[in-house]
Amino acid sequence: MPNRSDEQVITPRLLREWPLPDPQGDKESRGTVLVVGGSRFTPGGVLLAGVAALRAGAGRLQLAVTGSTATALSIAVPEAKVVGLPETDRGSVSGDVPGHLLELAAEADVLAIGPGLDDVEETGRLLHRLLDAAGKEAAVVLDAYALGALSQERDLLSGRSQRVVLTPNVVEAGHLLGRDPRDDLAAEAAELAHRYECTVSLYGHIAAPDGRAWREESGDAGLGTSGSGDVRAGIVAGLLGRGADPAQSACWGAFAHAVSGQRLAPRYGRTGFLARELVDEVAYTIATV
Repeated sequence: MPNRSDEQVITPRLLREWPLPDPQGDKESRGTVLVVGGSRFTPGGVLLAGVAALRAGAGRLQLAVTGSTATALSIAVPEAKVVGLPETDRGSVSGDVPGHLLELAAEADVLAIGPGLDDVEETGRLLHRLLDAAGKEAAVVLDAYALGALSQERDLLSGRSQRVVLTPNVVEAGHLLGRDPRDDLAAEAAELAHRYECTVSLYGHIAAPDGRAWREESGDAGLGTSGSGDVRAGIVAGLLGRGADPAQSACWGAFAHAVSGQRLAPRYGRTGFLARELVDEVAYTIATV
């Protein structure tokens, strides 16, 4: 199992030698990203992930949240198509997926599922329906409660052709592993990549199912701010939308996320910046590698 010494360090030089696709033409060439999440009380997670996807280069953005928050979100993100979803009495997104969402899922190039969801059972039902509807060539980013749903049904991804990236934090990694993570997060990321047969981005450690591994060393304590994980998931989704493969998207995404925080530190200190401010640094960080 790979450990820290087996990882390539992600540097600007490594990324310059692994350039992102540079799609030509209109917004269609940079992919459609569909972000699904956002309970009645946490629609901001979808906003952060969606705008981060656009900043990372996605061409079109679609957001799906609870019906009670859809109008407000459509005003907050005028660049996106926003659709409302059924919600439970407690304000969670219902697993009873409407037909219009399945139609969007079937046409999307990338699905980012999880930001702002808050009911693991409803999320599990939602995840089944979305993965069944998604195109065979689509890419999928699973974050937050979608990872919780995956941890409860570990063969959920088995036999599916979609390219999947998992973006857990350390707590979510523990759920996926079924135990507390050990200190060697490189090995833990590699175990998850092997177990779920997908790319994993875990706290600066990226592992591909073929055994390749990377490490991002620019991250600092400020990235622990609320909503930061939604931003990271959105960056990865946007890079997938513009044509990067899962491992490249995870590596560039980890770098863009961490270095965006570095750029904010002189203004706000190491721990004073907000996730929404990270989003505004993403495009410049990627462009100046």
